[in-house]
Amino acid sequence: MASISAWLVAFRLRTLPLALSTIFLGSFLAAAHQSFHWLVFVYAILTTLFLQILSNLANDYGDTVSGVDNVERIGPKRSLQAGFISLNQMRNAIILFILFSLVSGILLIIESMSAMQLGYGFACFLVGIAAIIAALKYTMGKNPYGYAGLGDISVFIFFGLVGVMGTYFLHTHRLSLLEFLPAISIGCFSTGVLNLNNLRDNENDARFGKKTLVVQWGIAAGKKYHAFLLTLGIFTALAYSFSINASVWKWVYLISFIGIIRSIKVVFQNTTPASLDPELKRLALTTLLFSILFGVGLLL
Repeated sequence: MASISAWLVAFRLRTLPLALSTIFLGSFLAAAHQSFHWLVFVYAILTTLFLQILSNLANDYGDTVSGVDNVERIGPKRSLQAGFISLNQMRNAIILFILFSLVSGILLIIESMSAMQLGYGFACFLVGIAAIIAALKYTMGKNPYGYAGLGDISVFIFFGLVGVMGTYFLHTHRLSLLEFLPAISIGCFSTGVLNLNNLRDNENDARFGKKTLVVQWGIAAGKKYHAFLLTLGIFTALAYSFSINASVWKWVYLISFIGIIRSIKVVFQNTTPASLDPELKRLALTTLLFSILFGVGLLL
């Protein structure tokens, strides 16, 4: 039996704040429109955490089988790579978290559907299935899309647009084009975290055929891409704030931009990929801080 500590390492707890950012922001946006429901909020958090852990476990499994996770890899040691968890145990855990995600997601939809058309509920269920498939196919199976440079698109969609707007819809039963702007911000910041990971692992990824955008474009272009993502996230947030009538507190999230701008500076000054590892956690926490401050500012 694998130890609890080995499983906690496999769960990659430091990635969970990033997943929560989408739920918090989507719920804050709904609350600002006087449409917030506690049970929807709780089930959305549970579903998102289960999906994030599922994605992390599937990523470990796929990268171990392909050889990308090996002794030469930079970054935290993986429990599967180190032999603390067996491939069979990891497969069972993946199945378990698929079930957790399905049950929690169905309960979320049922709770939200009290005043929702059945067709909308079915559409939400299909989105949930797509999220599970995306979590699995990132590095698992034949032709994983993460090995073809498509991981950035997936993160932007599911950790930005779907996460924020899906939560907003489950609370309000409507969509608004204006609310897509902060959703784009979260998507950009989340993709920035993935890009940091790819900058850190560039050499190892290239050696084992994981063709991330950084591998395809090179380190210099990857750094410019990082600056583009975070800058776009800043501007879409500002565009939303300029478009709404709210108190001066709506600008309180500008505090979080200190961390966002710092991330750009650190990446451009970096010469040692391994030293980028702590920046993943910092940018993930900064994204969560942005989400909370942005939402609180709307309610004050």
